[in-house]
Amino acid sequence: MTEETPRPTVEHPFAAARFDFAADVPEAGDLGHVHFLAIGGAGMSGVARIMLARGIEVSGSDAKDVPVLRALSTEGATVWVGFDEEHQRCADSVVMSSSIREDNVELVAARRRGIPVLHRAQGLAALMKGRRGIAVAGANGKTTTTSLLTVALQGCGLDPSFAVGGELAKHGTNAHHGTDDMFVVEADESDGSFVVYHPDVAVVTNVQPDHLDFYGSFEVVQAAYAAFVSTIRPGGVLVTCADDSGSRLLAERARSDGIHVLTYGFADDADLVLSGYTSTGLTSTVLLRDGRTSREMTLGVPGRHNALNAAAAFLAAVHGLGQKPDQVLAGLASFTGTRRRFEPKGSVAGIDVVDDYAHNVGKVTAVVETGARIVAGRGRLVCVFQPHLYSRTRDFADGLGAGLAPADVVVVMDVYAAREDPMPGVSGQLVADAVRRYRPGADVRYVPSWSEVANEVAALVRPGDLVLTIGAGDVTMIGPEILRLLGRETG
Repeated sequence: MTEETPRPTVEHPFAAARFDFAADVPEAGDLGHVHFLAIGGAGMSGVARIMLARGIEVSGSDAKDVPVLRALSTEGATVWVGFDEEHQRCADSVVMSSSIREDNVELVAARRRGIPVLHRAQGLAALMKGRRGIAVAGANGKTTTTSLLTVALQGCGLDPSFAVGGELAKHGTNAHHGTDDMFVVEADESDGSFVVYHPDVAVVTNVQPDHLDFYGSFEVVQAAYAAFVSTIRPGGVLVTCADDSGSRLLAERARSDGIHVLTYGFADDADLVLSGYTSTGLTSTVLLRDGRTSREMTLGVPGRHNALNAAAAFLAAVHGLGQKPDQVLAGLASFTGTRRRFEPKGSVAGIDVVDDYAHNVGKVTAVVETGARIVAGRGRLVCVFQPHLYSRTRDFADGLGAGLAPADVVVVMDVYAAREDPMPGVSGQLVADAVRRYRPGADVRYVPSWSEVANEVAALVRPGDLVLTIGAGDVTMIGPEILRLLGRETG
């Protein structure tokens, strides 16, 4: 990895007042005993796992007794359910996410003691020091692309470190401390923290208006991605999608700043052109044309969006990291998916249930399109959608409705609040109404009571149907309950 000074970051009005993302990241070995606030989160637990593997003393608290706490305890962490200022008493530093509020008793106590308080991304960046960093960002597809790239590198005989926002089905974990010098991370753009990584290779799958509760406008979102790209180390590479207008603008700006840019997409002017996409069930095939060379890429996951994600991983591995194309393709073919990304949950009486984390317009549109292709000619697509965040529902109900409209039956749940308080007049009804606008006469049902959703779906499905539960909240628990109810009916 080059030791040259990174390019200066551009001014970014989105910088969070709680964290100084422009500050130097400490060495991981200098953090001492690290205490995590909300250690059970997908991103937080990954950072904790790698620190434990590095021999760093780790403790943490979480509001809920989630299964990952037991796993972390087995790996050597001291964990608590609930927050108490005594939990951080022996810590030398604290790692937290943006979801932790300033009045959290453990955070208040840590600030009173004057110990360093780092954002989760800063803790991860500390672990990346001294390694070749590959950071994957984008409104949609970053978890799958990060996972695909990790598996592709493993297919080349490498052992990269990785931290992903979802659990790799093949490995049963979201993070790993590897023996090689490569470190692959999913770079979350939601709070501006992705500017801390300073990667050698950056991947941007798309630039779209999202997380407007933080950024305020799409223009500020674009400024955030420009700041992220400005942190690529000299001599590094930006890989981005030619099919996405936001990414095209980002690529043009990066090239004008002297950054080496490689593009992929179905667009004819991409550096890596995709064509001839076909799918059968959960398997898909696409042709990759790289200059004068054409290669077939086969994947064990469906959807044109996943073909694009795999193409991004291919470019990053081959042209960004110098790996052999055939080995990369073999690694990509071995990818078995990521938890909550079109994850099969089971089948009963000819009815299949699949779960997906999609929660913004682009993700929802892509996953519904994939589901519709799979059921074409054999049954119906029944989508159960749980809107995520009141602000996102308010701002994007129309686009979410358009994305859901191709389904045969749509069941809309009420909003999963996550970190937000309720907003007057904002509910899942807004999304249900939008579906009806895009497809008048559609079978759309708004079911605000969480406990009634599984019964409603179990009563309406029939053999040949594909039930797709969609959302970033606790909708993931609906699929198993539907299967249980269907099994009781047929047992």
